[in-house]
Amino acid sequence: MAMQNSNNSNESLVEYLCRIKVINQPLVKSAFLKVDRGQYAPKNAYENSPQLLGHQATISAPYMHAKAVESLLPYLLPKTESDQPSEGVAEVIGIRGRPRRILDIGSGSGLLVHIFAELAGETGIVIGVDHIEELRKLGETNMCKSPEGAALLASGRVRFRLGDGRKGWSEVTPANVVRPDDDGGWDAIHVGAAAIKLHDELVQQLRSPGRLFIPVLEEENWFSDTYIWTVDKDEKGNVTKTKHYKVKYVSLMDAPKEETPRALS
Repeated sequence: MAMQNSNNSNESLVEYLCRIKVINQPLVKSAFLKVDRGQYAPKNAYENSPQLLGHQATISAPYMHAKAVESLLPYLLPKTESDQPSEGVAEVIGIRGRPRRILDIGSGSGLLVHIFAELAGETGIVIGVDHIEELRKLGETNMCKSPEGAALLASGRVRFRLGDGRKGWSEVTPANVVRPDDDGGWDAIHVGAAAIKLHDELVQQLRSPGRLFIPVLEEENWFSDTYIWTVDKDEKGNVTKTKHYKVKYVSLMDAPKEETPRALS
C-alpha cells in the first residue's frame, strides 16, 4: 500500500522520502533531485502513489522507485580503476573499470531510466524496454523535456527499445567503449511490473556479478500475492535468490493485440 503524503515539488517529495527512510544513500537522494518527477508523471506527480500512464500501465509510487534504486545501487555506480569508495556506499560491486550496463524492463514513463543514467556514470549505458510502442515513445518524449535528459538520449547513453522484456534484451555496446571483458550482459536489471514467474532468461543475462530486482507472483496465477525478489549472481556465476516484501504492481503481460477488422454486411 502506498504511503500517502502531500508535496508540491520534486524537492519536497525527495525530502519526504528521506524522512521516512526510504532514501538513505546520499547519492540516491542526489539522483532523485536531479530528475524531476513532474516531467514524467501525467498528474499528481509529487504524491507518493502510483499514477496511470494509459495502456494499462502506471508509473510506480516514488517510494517503490526509491526502494529499487537503493537495492540496485552497488551495481549501478561505476567501479573505478582507483576503487575509491563512493559517498555513503559500503561497497560498489562489479569489475573495476568496466562500463555499467543497466536494463529497465517495463520502462513506461522513463523516469527510472533517467535516474539510473545519472548514477551509472559517463560510460554507463541504460536501456529501457517496453512492449507497447506508445510507451516506448513516451519515455523518449519525457526525457527530452529537460536538457540533461535530451543530452543523455543524444549521446546514446540512454536508449528506449520495443520488445518483450520477459525475454530480457540484447544490446550492442558502442565500439568506443567495448572492452575484452565485455560479455554483453547486464550489471543491473530492474523489472517494473509483476512477473508470473522468475524468468530464467533474465537471470542468464545478468553479468557476474549482477543483480535482478523483480516483483514476482507468489503462485503462477494472476490472483496470488506479489513479492519483491532479488537475484544476485556472484563473480563465479553462483546465483542467490532472495524473497523480500509484499507489493502491488501491474502485471507484466503481452502487448494488446489489434482487433481484426470485421467485414461489413
